[in-house]
Amino acid sequence: MADPAPRHPAHDTLLTRWATHLNSAREPVRAPSPAPYGEDLLARWAEPQRRYHTTDHLLAILDRIDELITHAADPAAVRLAAWFHDAVYLPERSTNEDRSARLAERALPEAGVPEPRTAEVARLVRLTRTHDPAPGDTNGEVLCDADLAVLAGTPDDYAAYAAAVREEYGFVPDDAFRDGRAGVLRELLAMPRLFRTPQARDRWEDAARRNLATELALLNA
Repeated sequence: MADPAPRHPAHDTLLTRWATHLNSAREPVRAPSPAPYGEDLLARWAEPQRRYHTTDHLLAILDRIDELITHAADPAAVRLAAWFHDAVYLPERSTNEDRSARLAERALPEAGVPEPRTAEVARLVRLTRTHDPAPGDTNGEVLCDADLAVLAGTPDDYAAYAAAVREEYGFVPDDAFRDGRAGVLRELLAMPRLFRTPQARDRWEDAARRNLATELALLNA
């Protein structure tokens, strides 16, 4: 039997955060225990096919949500959506968001989350496919901005992100990857705004556009 993958250094901290997030989202009767659900989610985020969509990404998006959370109408739903948004992830499939949403739809009612909030979590998870929340969708704005915050990293951090994405798609030939990635970058650069919350737009919009343009230029070189 192969040795189990080593635990992420933040494993226990993340389990504590998960328990806090789940308890804030469900009915006062707090049963069953959050722990098995948290362990299952963290095992999913640590799957070997992941290079960018890893536990580090989960941790980063939770931290970015904490920075933006006062903008959200339902902070508990946004935080649960972060936990589930890439819980099902196979890079060769285009159905990851829907399958992740369906996982939330199964797990959260069993864990005691009311149906309306479960439905909102699932909606938000599916929204991460397009990152295009409707005007006034403050929950969607916070989740999508947190998910896209990686685009505004330092040049070195952005280069590491781009390299990890390429590793996840290692099964795609170089020419096909370049064409597909360039298309994604052009779509992002064509968006009137990458970030929808005022705080994220002020902090991250310009840096993200510089990083995207630089990567596109390198792909086209």
